[in-house]
Amino acid sequence: MVKYILGIDEGTTSARAFVIDQDTNVVGFGQAELTQIYPRNGWIEHDPMQILNVQLEVIRAALRDANITPDQLSGVGLTNQRETGIVWEKDTGRPIHNAIVWASRHSVDIVQGWVDQGIGDQIQESTGLIPDAYYTASKIRFILDAVPGAQARAEAGELLAGTVDTWLIWNLTGRRSFVTDYSNASRTMMMNLETLQWDEELLGHYGIPKAMLAEIVPSDSDFGSIEPTFGADVRIGSNLGDQQAGLFGQAAFEQGQVKMTYGTAGVLNINCGTTPQRIEGLTPSLAWGVQGKTAYEVEGVLFAMGKTMQWLRDDLQLIHAAPDSEWYAGQVQSTEGVYLVPAFTGLAAPTWDPHARAAIIGMSNATNRLHIIRAAVESMVFQTRDVYEAALAGAPDLRIPELRVDGGAVKNNLLCQLQSDLLGIPVIRPKNAEATIFGAMLLAGLTTGVYDSLDEIASKWAVDRVFEPQMSRDEADAKYAGWRAARELTKGWTKKVDVS
Repeated sequence: MVKYILGIDEGTTSARAFVIDQDTNVVGFGQAELTQIYPRNGWIEHDPMQILNVQLEVIRAALRDANITPDQLSGVGLTNQRETGIVWEKDTGRPIHNAIVWASRHSVDIVQGWVDQGIGDQIQESTGLIPDAYYTASKIRFILDAVPGAQARAEAGELLAGTVDTWLIWNLTGRRSFVTDYSNASRTMMMNLETLQWDEELLGHYGIPKAMLAEIVPSDSDFGSIEPTFGADVRIGSNLGDQQAGLFGQAAFEQGQVKMTYGTAGVLNINCGTTPQRIEGLTPSLAWGVQGKTAYEVEGVLFAMGKTMQWLRDDLQLIHAAPDSEWYAGQVQSTEGVYLVPAFTGLAAPTWDPHARAAIIGMSNATNRLHIIRAAVESMVFQTRDVYEAALAGAPDLRIPELRVDGGAVKNNLLCQLQSDLLGIPVIRPKNAEATIFGAMLLAGLTTGVYDSLDEIASKWAVDRVFEPQMSRDEADAKYAGWRAARELTKGWTKKVDVS
């Protein structure tokens, strides 16, 4: 009998669902876009009910595409946009506010207030995270402040809060499972990196009642059955934040293995083994808890990768579709000194400046749209070198002999070649660039008995193409020096100019 696994991929710009067989062949697929809500400059929200309803729609679409019924599934794996915060009513399931998206700057002042109170060092020591509005804690705090009576209701046990994984699991299981996993919880700025539980002292500083928050469990736990929603007793067998799922999907199970995902955001993840590693400018988190073992990671988050391509397409209308960027960028040999720094909502790793804003620098009368498009593509490789350099500087014993890449943008051969040139190491593109969702599905297959071991999962990872460095180190370093100079010019912009 063929064994099927359902993968749920709740992203920032779209909801997707995959069905694979035990040989990892995709037999069903569904996808639909999510509405991006921009209440004001720098703020991004989603409607939690749309997140749920669209995800249910694409799951049904994937099952129809696969021509199977839910009872033919062996298990379900889930991956999701991380750090996004949702607060909802325990009794009705109704959200009390739109979800505040991970990249939103709603809560910059809240985080600054915590730092001013002197708990910034405590936050970083306990959670491993640099105090920033990026993380979930301040988003929950913002919602409790913004909605009249919400704090009292939270303290009375009437409200629940969590990240997108918790929201989906709670609904998919008929409100029976209120859980999250190590990987997602470690990105909230509320979980203690050593105890793997909510840090009650920090929660006290934040004013967030612990009773609002889900139980933290390993990533390969039984997260409950989808029977209440789909009428079949099929278990959710894995839950991973999207970036950790990508690391798992790249079969980076050994300490020191590295992957880079080019999604809406970009994230470099390094498997650090069984103990957390702290590197200035980067953030230690939990990679996963699998088969009774906990793996840590360190990561460098970059807010704008695919988002930059969407901006070129939708707002500037310089390209018709994101894949067009490779052709347009390839029509010129260089940007002729133009740099695009996509700090639309501030700079993330390794410089972390919420007050920075995007800029195009170095234009002349000869600059045309081809140079700007190429500068946008190059911004992705420069940002990756930023976090790569930070990792090497912060961990002198670290060796990164190769970079495994995934995400929609890696179909762009120019991008992959430039990345290899800028880093001076091979860039390896796997045959399956959908490492994130496949990581979640493969872990669900391991949990539910479709696969026997991590070795079996690793054997399914295969190389599509290896990109070797072609550019001289002097040229690569000179280009990077120009990027660093451009990046510095964007810092602190909202402190200099009123952008409200």
